[in-house]
Amino acid sequence: MYPEPDFSKERAKLFIFAAELNRPPLMDNIRNFCIIAHIDHGKSTLADRLLERTNTVDSREFQNQVLDDMDLERERGITIKSHAIQMDYEHEGKKYYLNLIDTPGHVDFSYEVSRSIAACEGALLVVDATQGIQAQTISNLYMAIEHGLEIIPVLNKMDSVSAMPEEVKDQIVDLIGCGRDEIIEASARTGMGVDRIMEDIVSRIPPPQGDPEAPLQALIFDSVFNSFRGIIAYFKIANGTIRTHDMVKFVNTGSEYDADEIGVLKIKREPRNVLSAGDVGYIISGIKISAEVKVGDTITHVARPCTVAIAGFADVKPMVFAGIYPVDADDYEDLRASIEKLQLNDASLTFVPESSAALGFGFRCGFLGLLHMEIIQERLDREFDMDVITTVPNVSFRVLTTKGEIIDVHNPSGMPPATAIDEIEEPYIHAQVISKSEYLGQILKLCIDKRATLKNQIYLTSDRVEVTFDMPLSEIVFDFYDKLKSVSKGYASFDYHITDYKKADLVRLDILLNGEMVDALSTLIHRGHAYSFGRRMCEKLRELIPRQQFDIAIQAAIGAKIIARETVKAVRKDVTAKCYGGDITRKRKLLEKQKKGKKRMRQIGNVEVPQQAFLAVLKLD
Repeated sequence: MYPEPDFSKERAKLFIFAAELNRPPLMDNIRNFCIIAHIDHGKSTLADRLLERTNTVDSREFQNQVLDDMDLERERGITIKSHAIQMDYEHEGKKYYLNLIDTPGHVDFSYEVSRSIAACEGALLVVDATQGIQAQTISNLYMAIEHGLEIIPVLNKMDSVSAMPEEVKDQIVDLIGCGRDEIIEASARTGMGVDRIMEDIVSRIPPPQGDPEAPLQALIFDSVFNSFRGIIAYFKIANGTIRTHDMVKFVNTGSEYDADEIGVLKIKREPRNVLSAGDVGYIISGIKISAEVKVGDTITHVARPCTVAIAGFADVKPMVFAGIYPVDADDYEDLRASIEKLQLNDASLTFVPESSAALGFGFRCGFLGLLHMEIIQERLDREFDMDVITTVPNVSFRVLTTKGEIIDVHNPSGMPPATAIDEIEEPYIHAQVISKSEYLGQILKLCIDKRATLKNQIYLTSDRVEVTFDMPLSEIVFDFYDKLKSVSKGYASFDYHITDYKKADLVRLDILLNGEMVDALSTLIHRGHAYSFGRRMCEKLRELIPRQQFDIAIQAAIGAKIIARETVKAVRKDVTAKCYGGDITRKRKLLEKQKKGKKRMRQIGNVEVPQQAFLAVLKLD
């Protein structure tokens, strides 16, 4: 007979392991940091190397840009969403927990960057050694410095043959005033310099500050909708401790919930029993109503609430407005639910219901820019299978009426009659362009054509120049970014922030089809550009609107004044084909009869405007 095995020791080891797993790490061992950089400077690739170095991602699960989990991000090669992930790292015999938040680089997603910075104590500033400092790098860096983050400069793409390390190091030293030896030379592609980056994260970035014994204060910095579990909120704990099945409440909405599951964000979500001050994690409480979770809100305990909520991020102000309408009117409620779920994941999207005579019921949505608008439209199609029509994008104007009232107008149809308007003000931006000096002349011409005023011009190096302008926001809405990339052969970088409103000579340009106004094609435009824009609109619509049994008059009008006209000729049947020989009056009688029929048809006929016509406005040459 064999002696009976003693399971008590093994069981004790398992209990110790489980306790270790669910015990929150010491705050001194936590580092929260983000990566900030311009587009295509190697943020996502560097994040891949950090995940590999800490064995966070299994080699079987690894794929390039592992944190960019949206198909759209992979196809376009840009980061759209911030992504949080926890890595375990051992250094000098101590175990550290590193919470990384990868951030987008495009100016349209700068709100995502502001949220990531609010949840961190340090930042890796990644600069491309082949391109140097770009406009968006400067913008995000200033945001990080304002929040008091520790900056670690990283010079990426050092393995490239066109790298200019000494020149770019000079730019970094000028920008943040660090020593040259503090700049880490790295290559995210080959893994060069990654070990030093890991060591500097641990040694230079301070651990989070907070009191685990204080009342709970956790800042929600993101959320996502899961069709099985409800809304999952991502948070960073500033003070206090949270345990599974604690009763918590969201301060701004006042809603109370049971913390059904809490945990940390690895490649997949990993549940924990306890999270404490300094931790970044998630909470699942079975919330189904998207309005009850607001990014920037504070989570606290019901029994022992905190006295003040954490100051969230700056309220986002949409720059560009456009109407989004379902192609099929019956999909209106589905579209509302889809936009609400999308707003959970993208707090910079705003929307209010509106209706249009041409398109029925839909929503007037606010976006941070044209790329943001394009991405939202694409995500509605891919993630929610919604077919939508987007109207002409425009910015928000301020109208001073003759009665002394100030009205914000987001939509041309909301503009008061011309007799009631005293003056119109439009938003102006402070724009910053960094480019090679050989393209300076073309860039200046492009900006001046867009009603810009040159404010400053600085040569950063012998062949790189920084130009600053004041210009109307409405001028960059359509095609400015594409044209800038075109004239600079892709070298120019562009960043802007809104400054104030200035008086402008604006008019409402309407498009009429057979005398009927199509409100979805109306635009607010500077008087000097109205004639050429109206002419191009009419020509484009003539190409796109299919021929009918009657003539269609396409007109561009300012008030009662028609400034451009095109005609889509009728499809005609040859009614005189059966007339051979005889008197001309027989043919004339048949043609007159046909003419009366066409006239009557025109009165009752409807002109169908194809969806391409609404999109064509964005693509006017």
